[in-house]
Amino acid sequence: MTQIFAHRGYSALFAENTMSAFLEAEKAGADGLELDVQLTRDGEIVVIHDEKVDRTTNGHGFVKDFSYKEISRLNANKKGIKKEPIPSLIEVFEWLKTNQLICNIEMKNGLFPYEGMEKKVIDLIRKYELSNRIIISSFNHYSIVNSYRLAPEIETAPLFLEAIYMPWIYSQSIRAKGIHPKHSSIPDHIISTTLDNGIAVRPYTVNREVDLKRLFRLKCTAVITDNPVKALKIKKQYEKRP
Repeated sequence: MTQIFAHRGYSALFAENTMSAFLEAEKAGADGLELDVQLTRDGEIVVIHDEKVDRTTNGHGFVKDFSYKEISRLNANKKGIKKEPIPSLIEVFEWLKTNQLICNIEMKNGLFPYEGMEKKVIDLIRKYELSNRIIISSFNHYSIVNSYRLAPEIETAPLFLEAIYMPWIYSQSIRAKGIHPKHSSIPDHIISTTLDNGIAVRPYTVNREVDLKRLFRLKCTAVITDNPVKALKIKKQYEKRP
């Protein structure tokens, strides 16, 4: 049965990568979350997608140039009335201990190769005993391999923008148990063959009905979507069919 992962939380209706977006995703019935992590100047792991804070907050500049204290003062809810801070990964993990959601952590270390990020994230996962509920993903595949070497018990999944030849072979070669491809770049037969070879397939960012239906039909492991409510509604309709 295809799982529903809320992309940056329930980001279709709530400020992305905020605790509100995560809480609402859980309320909506999502199976898991996808979120992004970066490091502050003083080495705290914070949940934010862009390397700069400009798009999603009322601040300006690179995440790496803020101290944790400085970045936590920013408002990550530009469009709404309620102030939303940028969460720390610790805050998210404290909350994850109260539920059973799966959490896909995307390491945003492509532009800035944050030194020691993998170890910091893994140490925290182990501290909160969440190893069996976390998937580490990244477009930086060196980071994926490094994560596996540090913690072979935690699932890893490389992210892809473009199509890749025989992704199941590639995944096996880097010890990844899944792939997270852009949904429009992976054809049906590649999804099916990857799944047949025991590799999980969780395409992103799947928001249109036609795309959701295609991936439910192919029995993808999960879909990563901005709108878990819409995805669940379509999934239920799909499962009712004979």
